[in-house]
Amino acid sequence: MTEKQYNIEDNKVEKVILVGVATRDNEEDIIDSINELEELAATASAITVEKVIQNREGVHPGTYLGKGKIEEIRQLIVELDATGIICDDELSPAQLKNLEELLQCKIMDRTMLILDIFAHRAHTREGIIQVELAQLQYRLSRLAGIGTSLSRLGGGIGTRGPGEKKLETDRRHIRNRISQLRKELEEVKSHRELIRERRKKQGKIRIALVGYTNAGKSTLLNRLTDADVLSEDKLFATLDPTTRQLILPNKTEVLLTDTVGFIRKLPHHLIKAFHSTLEEAVIADILVHVVDSANEQAEKHIKVVYETLEKLGAVEKTVITVLNKVDEPRSDNHLQDDRAYKIVRLSAIEGTGINELLDVIEKKIQEDQIFIQETIPYNNGNILNHIRINGQIINEEYKSEGTYIEAFVDYKTYGEVNKVLKK
Repeated sequence: MTEKQYNIEDNKVEKVILVGVATRDNEEDIIDSINELEELAATASAITVEKVIQNREGVHPGTYLGKGKIEEIRQLIVELDATGIICDDELSPAQLKNLEELLQCKIMDRTMLILDIFAHRAHTREGIIQVELAQLQYRLSRLAGIGTSLSRLGGGIGTRGPGEKKLETDRRHIRNRISQLRKELEEVKSHRELIRERRKKQGKIRIALVGYTNAGKSTLLNRLTDADVLSEDKLFATLDPTTRQLILPNKTEVLLTDTVGFIRKLPHHLIKAFHSTLEEAVIADILVHVVDSANEQAEKHIKVVYETLEKLGAVEKTVITVLNKVDEPRSDNHLQDDRAYKIVRLSAIEGTGINELLDVIEKKIQEDQIFIQETIPYNNGNILNHIRINGQIINEEYKSEGTYIEAFVDYKTYGEVNKVLKK
């Protein structure tokens, strides 16, 4: 096989072979994981021409696969005219280098594939910086193996982001770039913190939409707030977080944020790089966990989401689980989430169940608030307006000494009201 056979022209679709190792630890999930890898490959505009799974006690420390399976894949590459393989796990530098030498084709792993998709999906300055930082950190530890593999490319998976800039495979050069990106990210993070502090001072309840990728979070955000966020039937259709104001039926104003979707085997490079973005889930008062109830893997997706929330330190948050896509015939009406405060079944596309979700959110907010009965003097209109924005007024009457109200307010607003009225 000549190297020219594996050069990928810009106008040629990549044809890949997916490879996984089934062990005692993952034998129940390996098929689902490989199928998801196929979806990821399709999202990256690659065509899967074959799937290969090897049963082993564990992955081979030097070559990921056993000698016989590698020979089988070598033959498949020729027969199917494949441009490369994608392994379902993150490869070590040694595994990457050895596989590349043995198979003489483009070698990718799950992490590289996800990073490539993120590089394509990121549009904000913060998102672009975070993706490039994660890609460079990944490549820095794999220069020995990835250099030759990337030199075979003329485009395709693994070349988006910094790959397009033809970065030197020199450790010092990459470390300098990483240092520069970290400084830029700190500047963006400082700006984000200022926005968060401003919102915090407003006293508005913060709600974050979380869930497995392609569960319908962006569609739900659009339905609730007319946010006009891109929503496609693809993994990681949207990457950058979007925050919009949501006015509940009782006129309470809350902030609703769409976050990046979770996925099994989410690379630790991404969790680290996207920490400031994922913090939206950490600082939120309520999490709305969106689940694709029509997906056969819904139960496993729920498990992955909670595992990710635990890594982020947000597992103790109040969770309202939304079983989305109930309008689809495959929807599972028996799905449960024992850790959820409430479960709401709805269709973000059709709009059914939306009112029930809003009622549940209102109820939860009220549970965390204090009921007050106060007369606000007319010269204290600012505090009355503050209650209108951040609380829920049940009754309002105009009397000679001021405006009498009965309302639910959070503890912060309660303290501010008391402070003003005592004066």
